[in-house]
Amino acid sequence: MVFKEGTFKGELPEHFDGPHPAWLETAVADALSLAGDVDASDITVTCKGTRIVLSGSVTSPEEADRAVAVAAAIKDVTEVDNRLSWL
Repeated sequence: MVFKEGTFKGELPEHFDGPHPAWLETAVADALSLAGDVDASDITVTCKGTRIVLSGSVTSPEEADRAVAVAAAIKDVTEVDNRLSWL
């Protein structure tokens, strides 16, 4: 999995009105890594607001669907954009 560094350090910005994207990405990536039926080694998790984008490759369409379901189950995730491919 690919992790990005946080975009700020210390206190939250004054205009902050939701979960920080890095926290949301980490929560989704952690959940994917713990899901026994998803090989998350080639999945990249990125966040745009509260929308999660999954890209990379998995082994089957069913595994892609499962990855989307795992990501969607995370608190504060409002949408999952599935850009996963399979062989």
